[in-house]
Parts: sequence; C-alpha cells; structure tokens
Amino acid sequence: MSDSIRTVTRLVRGIPATDGAGVKLNRVLGTQALPEVDPFLMLDEFRSDDPKAYIAGFPNHPHRGFETITYMLAGRMRHKDNKGNEGLLGPGDVQWMTTARGLVHSEMPEQENGLMQGFQLWLNLPAKEKMLDPAYQDVPAATIPVIRHSDAWVKLLAGAYQGQTGPIQSPTTKPFIADVALDGGASLTVPTPEGHAGFAYVFDGQATIGGQVVERGQAAVLSFGADLPLTAGIDGARVLVVLGQPLKEPIARHGPFVMNTAQEIYQAFADYQAGKF
Repeated sequence: MSDSIRTVTRLVRGIPATDGAGVKLNRVLGTQALPEVDPFLMLDEFRSDDPKAYIAGFPNHPHRGFETITYMLAGRMRHKDNKGNEGLLGPGDVQWMTTARGLVHSEMPEQENGLMQGFQLWLNLPAKEKMLDPAYQDVPAATIPVIRHSDAWVKLLAGAYQGQTGPIQSPTTKPFIADVALDGGASLTVPTPEGHAGFAYVFDGQATIGGQVVERGQAAVLSFGADLPLTAGIDGARVLVVLGQPLKEPIARHGPFVMNTAQEIYQAFADYQAGKF
C-alpha cells in the first residue's frame, strides 16, 4: 500500500463502564488498553433502551483543560452549565463545550423510556489554551453537512470534505470528525488531513478499514496517511472517524481535570473547592 493510505495499527474493543450517577457506557478510548490517541482522551458510547441504564444522568460535575463533543443519535439529553448555557440535544444534534479554565455542568436525560444513543468525545486542549475562558456551542442536526454518495453518506461534524466544512472547529488540534454510513458491500475512500492522528470506531455492522476487518464495537487505531479506505460488510456499516493534530505535550489527568503537570491538577482541585469555577 502507498504511504498515503491509512492502515490499522491496532484494534481495541470498548469496555463496559459506569459514569455520572450510574449511566452504563461502552468506553472505547480512555481505558488501560487505550489510554489516549493524542489529541483525543476519551470516547464513550451510550446505547440502551433500558431507562435504568441512563435515567440518573450526569448531575453537576466540574471540568478543566479539554473540550467535550457530544453527538446524539437517539433520545434527548439536556445540558446546562454554571455560565448560564443550556440546551436540549435531540437525534443528530451535537454539543461542543470548551471547558478551558473551568466550569460545572450537567447532562440529564429528558426521556423516561426508549432508546438513548450517542457518543461523548474528549478532545485535549494545548497548554496555551487550557486557562482561557470556557465556550459552549449547540449545533442542531439540520446545520451539520451531510454529503451523499450513491451507496454511502458522510455526516461532517468537524473538518473539511468535498467542499463542505463541519461546524466544530478547534484552532490547534483542527479535528476531522465524520459519521460515515455505508450500504452493504459499499466502498468509500475518505480523504483526511495527512498529519492527523486518530481512530475509526465501527458502531454498526462490520467494515474493512485500510485492509483490516473491524467488527462492531471495535476501534481501529490508524496509521498516519491521507486516504482512509472503508468497505462495508454485507449488512452495511456505520463508522465514526475521529482525527486530530497531535499536541505532543505531557498529559496530567485526574478525573474531570486534564492538565500538563501534577501541580496544575492540584491547583484545579483547589480552585474548584474555592468556588473559582
């Protein structure tokens, strides 16, 4: 294969996890098996039609030092923070939050039954941006570009594809994030930024990615390259492609805080306890 073709360097399966007030998740990134893929820190997949698995939600909790991208596929979730931002996420909507120097927020289901499905991705911030002011953006599904091919479509959350630009932008990591759906047996080569690192997560069906068969629930960590070849199995596939410019900075991480040094983590706890968030 040419150097410009991305291949799979390793396969990792997500693990069951619980977060918030008892929400059941599949943690794809941010585990002992795959702690991070610079600049990405965590990917959680939530998918359940059992209210007991999600109804308790994520009550108020603090964050500092990174960005969260929440992408809903089914269900409704209300986000609020202590800066006065509030929004209701429905199917296809995205919420992008730059926690920066700190805020307190909650994510609570606005349904008592039915399917709740989606993702939350943590994107690291460079040291120079960690202590800037927080920012919050709700992105309605109708404003997210969908590029349609004869047997596939690409929903572009971040980055550029076929002249379209996704609504999520982060100046240093310049993420490329796309939800790619392929009909059974369909193939599509997605051009990606060559210097970006990342992974592709198959959340429905089966796909061959860079020549490697990837089953539902597996994340394929990708080599560097430009073109990402995808081919769906017989029943089709949905693939979340996540790429960003690596920061190559030290990571100090404790719970909801991600900084560069242990001292900055101690300071984050002290600032939070002093009510400075």
